[in-house]
Amino acid sequence: MKVTAEHNERIANLVFGSIYPHYVTKVENKGRTKEELNQVIEWLTGFDNHQLQELIDSKVNFKTFFDKASIHPNAHLIKGVICGYRIEDIDNVLTRQIRYMDKLVDELAKGHKMEKILREEKK
Repeated sequence: MKVTAEHNERIANLVFGSIYPHYVTKVENKGRTKEELNQVIEWLTGFDNHQLQELIDSKVNFKTFFDKASIHPNAHLIKGVICGYRIEDIDNVLTRQIRYMDKLVDELAKGHKMEKILREEKK
């Protein structure tokens, strides 16, 4: 699928705190925990539990959320299809970062081992 400018703008303006409970529900319904979810989000963004809660309470949108994030240097290793989009083909940096998070949440919910989700560069 082709990512449009309208699509990019729409997801950039979504409030992170309105999506986060859906992430929690998704992983908990598959036997994973909120703590594991937060660990995955911290790996990707650098936000600890306290910072994450502050961002949720502040009702920041995804653009602000990722503007404040320190994206993990191995995030480029996240590949595949999520929500019908091949992550590595997404040109818009913010949309790609949002899809990185979606992919990590999906992998967590599918029961992947944390070591595989938190990618490490192959030596």
